[in-house]
Amino acid sequence: MSRSSTTAQAVEATKSAGQEVKATSSTILHHPYTRVALPFINGGLAGMMATAVIQPVDMIKVRLQLAGEGLSTGPRSSAFTITKDIVASGRALDLYTGLSAGLLRQAVYTTARLGFFDTFMGMAKSRAEAAGKAPGFSERAFSGLSAGGLAAMLGNPADLALIRMQSDGLKPKDMRANYRSVLDALVRISKAEGITALWAGCVPTVARAMALNFGQLAFFSEAKSQLKTKTTWSPQVQTLTASAIAGFFASFFSLPFDFIKTRLQKQTRAPDGTLPYKGVLHCAQKVVREEGWLRFYRGFTTYYVRIAPHA
Repeated sequence: MSRSSTTAQAVEATKSAGQEVKATSSTILHHPYTRVALPFINGGLAGMMATAVIQPVDMIKVRLQLAGEGLSTGPRSSAFTITKDIVASGRALDLYTGLSAGLLRQAVYTTARLGFFDTFMGMAKSRAEAAGKAPGFSERAFSGLSAGGLAAMLGNPADLALIRMQSDGLKPKDMRANYRSVLDALVRISKAEGITALWAGCVPTVARAMALNFGQLAFFSEAKSQLKTKTTWSPQVQTLTASAIAGFFASFFSLPFDFIKTRLQKQTRAPDGTLPYKGVLHCAQKVVREEGWLRFYRGFTTYYVRIAPHA
C-alpha cells in the first residue's frame, strides 16, 4: 500500500472519529434530561463566577448594614471607610471572607432560581402560544417571583453561613467563631443552635428574593424586549442596558428586605437566651425607632454594584 493511500485512510479515520464525537456531543446536549438540566447548570455557573468577582462588594455591603446598629447618631460609615479600615489593618484578604459560603449559595440559589424561571417561562410561553399571543409582563413577573421564593428557601442555610462568616470579624477576638469554611459554619451552627437555626431569617430572605427577582428577571426581560423593538442598538448594548435597568429596580425593591435579613441572620443568643430581634416586624420597628427609615437604604450604591452583575 502506498504512503499516500495510508495517509488518506488516516485522515478519513480521523475525520470519521471527529464526526462521531460531534454527533455524540450533539446527542447528549439534545437529550431531554440534558435540556432540562442546562438552565440550572448555566445559571449556577454564571452566579458563581459573578460571586467570585463581587465578593468584596458583598462583604462591604454587610458591614455597612451592621455598622451603627441601634444608634441614631454618631459617625456614619461608608463603603470607602470600611474598605480603608480593612485594608489598613493588613487584612485585605478579609474582603473575601465567606467566599466558600457565597459560592455554595450561588450553586444552590442561582442554579435553582434561573432554572425555575426558565421552566416557568417555558410553561407561560406554551400557554400564551396556545392562546395566540406572546407572554406579557405579568407572566414574567409571576415567573420571577415564584422562582426567587422557591430558590431562596433552598439557599437559606448557605446565606446564613455567609452572613455569620462576614460579621464574625466585628466581634471581640475572644468571641469570634473563626469559621474555617462554609461546611464548618453549617456544622457548628447546627450543633450549637439546632438544625432549624439554618433557616433563621428565611421569611425576609424569601421576600428579598421575590422582590429581587421581580426587579431583576421581570424588568430585564421587559427592558430587553422594549429595547429590541424601539432601538437599533447592538444586542450587546441592549443586554448591558437592560441589565443596568433591572439592577436598579432589583436593588430598590429588595434592599429593605436584605437589610432585615442581614440583621436577623447575624444575631446570636445572649447568655440569658434572648435575641436582639424577635422577628421581621420587630426588627423593622426597632430599626425605624432607633436608626430612622432611611437606614434601610443606606449603602444603596454599594448594593446596586453588588446586584447589577447578577442581572
